Amino acid sequence: MQSACPALILCEPQNGALKVVALTLLDRLVVACHRAGCPSIHIVCPAPLPSLQRARALNIPIEITTIMPALAGLTLVAECRLIVQAADVKAVMARQGRLLDEKGAPMPLGVVSNLLEDLDRTLSLLPPVPAEGVAVSVSDVATAQCAEEALWNSLVSSSDGVVDRYFNRPLGRYLSKILIHTPVTPNQVTVVSMLAGVAGAYYFALGNYTAGIIGALLLQLSALIDCVDGDIARIAFKESALGKWLDIALDQVVHVAVFAGIAIGLSRQGSSAPVLWLGISAVAGALISFPVVVRARLLANKQTDTRLERFIDAASTRDFTVLVLLLAVVGKLHWFLWLTGITVHVFWITALLLQLPKSKVRSPA
Repeated sequence: MQSACPALILCEPQNGALKVVALTLLDRLVVACHRAGCPSIHIVCPAPLPSLQRARALNIPIEITTIMPALAGLTLVAECRLIVQAADVKAVMARQGRLLDEKGAPMPLGVVSNLLEDLDRTLSLLPPVPAEGVAVSVSDVATAQCAEEALWNSLVSSSDGVVDRYFNRPLGRYLSKILIHTPVTPNQVTVVSMLAGVAGAYYFALGNYTAGIIGALLLQLSALIDCVDGDIARIAFKESALGKWLDIALDQVVHVAVFAGIAIGLSRQGSSAPVLWLGISAVAGALISFPVVVRARLLANKQTDTRLERFIDAASTRDFTVLVLLLAVVGKLHWFLWLTGITVHVFWITALLLQLPKSKVRSPA
C-alpha cells in the first residue's frame, strides 16, 4: 500500500490567512504535509496567497496555481481551513482514508484518486481515520483561538515530572505565548535557561543561608525557562538537531555547576558532612552521565526497545529543583549532596547496562 502521496491544498485566501500561534493556517498545513512525507505539495489559490513564512524558511518546495489541476493517481486533498499534525496526515495516507477529529466529526482532508463536484461528498466515500493529535476545523477568529489552545495544551514531554506538569509548563506557557511573536529563537531561550542555572550555582557557592535560597530560586527559574524552548520549537516548527543536543549539553552544564556550587558553599559554612567529596562524586557522575545519555539518545533512533528511553526520561525530570529549594529553606542542602552523590552513579551504570546488546539464546541442537 502506498504510504505517501502528493498533496493538493485548496486555499481560500481569507480563511488560509487566519493565524494560529503566529503562523497562517495555510503555512501550518503545508509544513504538516511536508513532515508527513508528501513528495510534492500543490496549492490551488487565487491571489493573494496567504503568508508561508515557515514553509519558506524550511525551503519546502511548493507549486502554486489558480486553476485546479488534474489528479495523477492517489492524492492527499485538503482544504486549508484545517489544523492537523503530521502524524495524523501520515496515518490518513497510509490508510487512504478521511480524517476525523477527536469527536468523530469529518475533516476536509483525505486521499482520493479523482474529485467529484463536491469535495465533501468525495471524502465521504473514504474509510474514516480518527485523529490522535490535534485536528480542528478553523473558520473564524473564535475557532482559531480554540485551535491555539488545543495546540498549546498538546505540548507535553515524555520527561515531564510532576513539577513540570503542574507548575513549570503552565507558568512557562505565559512566557512562551509572548516569545512566539518575537524573533527570539528556541536556542536563545536554552542559553538563557543555562545562564539562570549557572547564576544559581554562583549563589550556592557563596555559602550563606540567604544566598542558598536565591540560588535555589534561580535554579527553579532555570527549570521553568527550560520548558519554554521546547514549546516554542514544536509549536512554531523550529525543532533542530542542534537545539536537541544543545539542550542536553547545557542541562549538564547546569547540573555540574549546581553540584559544585552547593558543595563549595557548604564547605564554606563548615558543614560536618564530607561535602567536598560528595560534590566531587556528584560532578564526576554528571560528567560520566553525559556521554552515556548521548549514546542512549542515538540508540533510541535505531532500536524498538524503549526501556532505555523510558528510564532516562523518568530520571531526567526537573522535580529535583523543588527538592533543592525545600532543603535550602530548612538548611539541609547537604542531604541533597548525599542523595545526588550516590544516585547519579546508579543512574549512569543502569543506563549503560540497558545499552548492552541482548544476549542471543541459542536453541538446543
